Amino acid sequence: MTGKNLEETVSSLDELIASVADIDLTAQESARRRWDSIAKPIRGLGLMEEALVRIAGIQRTPRISIKKKCVVVMCADHGVIKEGISQADEDVTRIVAENFSRRKTSCAIMADIAGADVFPVDIGMVRDAAVENRKISRGTANMLVEAAMTRQQALAAVWEGACKVKELSEQGYELVAVGEMGAGNTTAASAIATVLLGLATEKATGRGAGLSDEAYKHKIEVIRKAIERNNPDAGDPVDVLSKVGGLDIAGMAGVYLGCASSGMAAVADGIISLAAALIAVRLCPLAGQYILPSHRPAEPAGDSLLKELDMKPFFDCGLALGEGAGAVMLFPLLDMADAVYEGMDTFEEINVGRYQYHAGGADDRETSCQNELH
Repeated sequence: MTGKNLEETVSSLDELIASVADIDLTAQESARRRWDSIAKPIRGLGLMEEALVRIAGIQRTPRISIKKKCVVVMCADHGVIKEGISQADEDVTRIVAENFSRRKTSCAIMADIAGADVFPVDIGMVRDAAVENRKISRGTANMLVEAAMTRQQALAAVWEGACKVKELSEQGYELVAVGEMGAGNTTAASAIATVLLGLATEKATGRGAGLSDEAYKHKIEVIRKAIERNNPDAGDPVDVLSKVGGLDIAGMAGVYLGCASSGMAAVADGIISLAAALIAVRLCPLAGQYILPSHRPAEPAGDSLLKELDMKPFFDCGLALGEGAGAVMLFPLLDMADAVYEGMDTFEEINVGRYQYHAGGADDRETSCQNELH
């Protein structure tokens, strides 16, 4: 899609990354005081309170708004499926991508319940589909034989993801779930985790969409050999992305960077979404402040990725669906927390004495009951 050459793409991405600022600590503190003033047990909503405090910092105001939500689904194929590492193929990618448009996928149905719009994007599918076309190439090369992409292709996909978010920001969207669809993408995500986290391949690789024992062992060996053949530089996230990654993962990394640049919160999904988040954070460390986790992935590298990104997942349901479904599941929880944050009376308003917050006995400060919002 992009008409930029490599130098122009690098320059545009450098400008984008330079535009990312620290989140607003003053807005966060105001949101924390608001939470502590509400007539309920102090910190009683735990991580949900922390999520809204983070969003206040991202939006640079304690008067947060998360009404207009969406999920961006980057769709692409991986040439490594030629090695039998997936039960799906390019036709499955196309069919599921079009089912997103018809609101017939698991994630799309969940998004309807959550009041979120769905945007499937063809960033690198082999087959054409009736979805938004930002195609960089018709799938990646087989990483077992050669690099999955050129450096220019990888950066172009990152740029397209960022451009998609810029459009969404201009349309008034405030919260973005980051999803994907693509045959073979758990293989690419596992390869990225292996290299960037320094994990043993078997510790980073799962069964994807339910491989047999024999196929699972084969998948581990394919990833190991692909890394050995391509020798990606762990100190260069674009090199890792281009050699053993995927166009969907590159596009998702761009979504994260675009959200950070636009002052929007992004919600990560499972293993593939977290691998993309790690790429984005390695490119722009400040981008990590704009990313919220959703769940603990079932894939083996999930815990290591969450730890590296310094994220605490909100729930653990054994999810292994992908698509952005886990990220979308967080939306109703955030809405409920926001309703309490916005609508509940303070201690002062109901004439109840102030609670004190004791952080394991280390912090006896009396909480402020100043009403920051109303």
